[in-house]
Amino acid sequence: MADNDLKPATGADLDTPPANTDFTPAEPLKTSGVGFTPEDATISTRPELTDGTSSSGGGKATDVKQTLRDGAGKLQAQAGDKLRAYADDGKAKAGNALDQLSQLLTDAAGQVDEKLGQQYGQYARNAADQVQGFAETVKSKDVEDLLEDARHFVRASPAAAIGVAAALGFAVARLVQAGVEPVANDPTGRA
Repeated sequence: MADNDLKPATGADLDTPPANTDFTPAEPLKTSGVGFTPEDATISTRPELTDGTSSSGGGKATDVKQTLRDGAGKLQAQAGDKLRAYADDGKAKAGNALDQLSQLLTDAAGQVDEKLGQQYGQYARNAADQVQGFAETVKSKDVEDLLEDARHFVRASPAAAIGVAAALGFAVARLVQAGVEPVANDPTGRA
C-alpha cells in the first residue's frame, strides 16, 4: 500500500489537540475597502452602515435596488398585457367556434326532422339556441368576468364542474389524437 492511499483511522488520528493551544486571529485586511473593526462584529449603531450604504458609497445600493424594482415592475406589466391580449384572442376564437357549433346544430336539426321526427329536431334546435346564447355571453363579457363566473360555477356545483372538465379533457384528447394520426399514418411524412 502506497503512503498516499486511504488508510483506516487509528486512535492517534482521533486525539483532540491540547487545551492550552492559543488562537490568534488574522490581521484585518487594510486595503480591502471594508471598514471593519471589532466593534462592527455586533449590530452596528453607526448611521452610515445601518441604511445599507457606506460612508463612501453614497446611495448606490439603494439605487440598484430601486432600478431592479422598476425593471421588475415593467416586466410584470408587459407580461400582464400580453396575457390579457392572449386571453382576449382566445375569447374571440372561442366565441367564433361556438357560433360555428350553433350553426352546425341548426343545420343538423333539419336532417334530424327528416330522419327521426320533428320532436328530435326541436331538441337539436334548442341545443343550438343554448350554444348561441353561450356564444353571445362569451363575446359580450370581459375575460375577468368570465373567470369570475367560472369560479362561481365551480363553488356552486363542484361535481358538475368535474364532469365538464372531464368531458372537455376527453374532447381535447380526441382532437389532438385526430390531428396527430394523419401525420403518423402518412407514408411520405407530410401532413
